[in-house]
Amino acid sequence: MRWSRPHAGRTRPCLGEAFECIDLGEHTLKGVVEPVHAWRVIGLKQTEGRFEAQHAGELTPFVGRDEEIALLQRRWEHAKRGEGQVVLLAGEPGIGKSRIMQELRSRIGAEAHTKLRYQCSPFHTQSALHPVIEQFERAAGFAREDTPEHKLGKTEAVLKQALKPQQASAALPLFAAMLSLPVERYAPPGYSPQKQPGVSAQKQKELTLEALVEQVVALSARQPVLMVFEDVHWVDPTTQEVLDLLVSRIVQLPVLLLITYRPEYVARWSGEPHLSSVTLSRLNRRLGAELADRVLGGKALPAQVLEQIVVKTDGVPLFVEELTKAVLESGLVRLGENGYELTGPLTSLAIPSTLQDSLMARLDRLSEVREVAQIAACIGREFAHDLLASVSSLPEPKLQAGLQQLADAELIFRRGTPPDALYSFKHALVQDAAYGSLLKSRRQVLHRVIAEALETRFPERVATAIEN
Repeated sequence: MRWSRPHAGRTRPCLGEAFECIDLGEHTLKGVVEPVHAWRVIGLKQTEGRFEAQHAGELTPFVGRDEEIALLQRRWEHAKRGEGQVVLLAGEPGIGKSRIMQELRSRIGAEAHTKLRYQCSPFHTQSALHPVIEQFERAAGFAREDTPEHKLGKTEAVLKQALKPQQASAALPLFAAMLSLPVERYAPPGYSPQKQPGVSAQKQKELTLEALVEQVVALSARQPVLMVFEDVHWVDPTTQEVLDLLVSRIVQLPVLLLITYRPEYVARWSGEPHLSSVTLSRLNRRLGAELADRVLGGKALPAQVLEQIVVKTDGVPLFVEELTKAVLESGLVRLGENGYELTGPLTSLAIPSTLQDSLMARLDRLSEVREVAQIAACIGREFAHDLLASVSSLPEPKLQAGLQQLADAELIFRRGTPPDALYSFKHALVQDAAYGSLLKSRRQVLHRVIAEALETRFPERVATAIEN
């Protein structure tokens, strides 16, 4: 039996920078038509975090934004001197807010500093402190198999790393309540994790918010802090209060606080000398063409095809990237000696007129796994393999194959290995496209099934589950 060539070129990039690999070159294998490029994994690579390891080599090319990134770097230099800075970064979906944040992180990566990243979610706009809880659980290294006692121990360890012993002891009951953990053995007699005796709920909330701010203050005393709050247009009211406190407190701390949001969000802060506002505009035609060229790896498209991409994408970077990939995947162009060539008349080149159409066209070409993307979209921007498996009717091998196809198409990212893998959609618009393709009745069924799975099989996640 003869096999077609394996997608070896796709496998190595999936490892990102998580492993040290040796390039073994191309080898001829029995039963395989063409030579196969091989690598040997020799061990884990030390990286700054799972995000950097997973996304290495997968970022959208960084084009333009010279003025914006220069401003962020200047603000970082001010922050390092103890002149705390706040930068408000606004822009429409797909304009590159997250990408410029990652570029800044890359440029200052060699400098000693603490990174704190908080991600707001459209599914948790009423879940008090959801971005804060999610960030703390990552920082503490909470694992699925951890008992509440183990999680409490990890919480205490994180607090002791930043705070003085007396402060850590006082903060532990507050953080435990925030994380829905038992803390009776650390608390005075009669203490309730939900409410300290003699202390109103409002007062306890104030103490918790103050403890969160004090943790940032303590971390900044050790080394400069880069804080990123993403997608604040989805912020919950309590996290908004944390932001209000931070904006006023960091003015004399070595902290740079970056806040990203879409235009519909109205920022509460203005006029402060340590605050800067930046609105990302769309790329001009030249930069749009340059971005498409970078996505293509320097292999040129026919001029008339590139022109249509530039015109229809209207300068939105994510749209340029997705539409360029959609053209390549459509089979209507092929790689020749001097770049890509049309395989038919240009009139047959159906370039979608909206980003939603572009993303849906890519999902449609993965029709066998489209359902996987739709179910995942109902779970959230990030989703766990075990929850998806419990909801999907697909056998495990087919489910894993579908998820791998989505990852190969760079529509989702994966951390870890099944059944403990965690996934995330590349962008909120990818999730929106998959979610929007569902009939309302089907959405309702999926949300009900997901809720039942959470209650019966994953009760520990209910406190931070999706709000339906």
